[in-house]
Amino acid sequence: MTQKRSYILFLSFTLLLVCFFLLDLISGQVSIPLKEIFKVLTGQEASKSTWEYIILNFRLPKAITALLVGMGLSISGLLMQTLFRNPLAGPYVLGLSSGSSLGVAFVILGAGLLPSFMNTVILSSYGIVFASFLGSFTVLLAILIIAQRLRNTMSILIVGLMFGSFAGAIVNVLSYFSTAEQLQKFTFWSMGNLGNLSWDSIAILGAVVGVGLLLSLFSIKSLDALLLGENYAKSVGLNFKKARFIIIIATSILAGSITAFAGPIAFIGLAVPHIAKLLFQTSNHKILFFSTLLLGGIMMLICDIITQMPYLSMTLPINAITSIMGAPVVIWLLIGKKNIQ
Repeated sequence: MTQKRSYILFLSFTLLLVCFFLLDLISGQVSIPLKEIFKVLTGQEASKSTWEYIILNFRLPKAITALLVGMGLSISGLLMQTLFRNPLAGPYVLGLSSGSSLGVAFVILGAGLLPSFMNTVILSSYGIVFASFLGSFTVLLAILIIAQRLRNTMSILIVGLMFGSFAGAIVNVLSYFSTAEQLQKFTFWSMGNLGNLSWDSIAILGAVVGVGLLLSLFSIKSLDALLLGENYAKSVGLNFKKARFIIIIATSILAGSITAFAGPIAFIGLAVPHIAKLLFQTSNHKILFFSTLLLGGIMMLICDIITQMPYLSMTLPINAITSIMGAPVVIWLLIGKKNIQ
């Protein structure tokens, strides 16, 4: 691929990202003109105070959350696919999503076992975020401890899948003994939600995702070395255990924090890295990192726009849309995986 073509693609995707970001701010049940969006974004007063309130308190936070979620999950998917040399590996392959789900399940489905005065605190939005993060962190800690004893990276993948199955089984047991109201609340959480974060929550999520992306950026050389396997990486002087540790930590920070704040979002982390590889026709992770970053943000913004189409009387669950868009890509990968690097 020529350098000129890469620059053209990067410029095109940057412009697309800006366009879809603005389109996401326009989309919704209340029609707001584009010039009013620009007024609010530049610190001016909108023609209607309600428009300004909707943009600053609902649409702008949701669009920023979509960017953070799309970019973070896409990069973590790229890290896992390269580390495990498996085109079907995603950001949740280590069982982090299942750990988060287990933490939230204990809080929501097990709330009846706790004193009533504790329910208000634990069932708050921050209580659920903390439970999700704690569940994800517990799985991460277990993975890291086991990773120190395993030389084979594929064994870590199997252990992650086993943790996921174990956590899923406990969630099923809790679901069996839960009320309809508790099950409904847990189901809503599992569908994902981009629109329930305050500016304080977005600041926390942005800072954590920023740390994860920075660690991922520092791992670019390690990822290039890992393309040809562990033995080759070691032969060129790569400290494999250290590189693997940093990649797992980066993935856990990205996937764990996003799941804690927005719920488990499917397919984005699995599909976007492959789209980037197909469009840019390269295995150079310096190019793939930034292309995946842009495409992840674009894909998530498109999904968010679809969830709030003007003719719909309600907002569709984000997980349903990402699955509808991502599933055909995954099917294509399964059919033609011989052509995937």
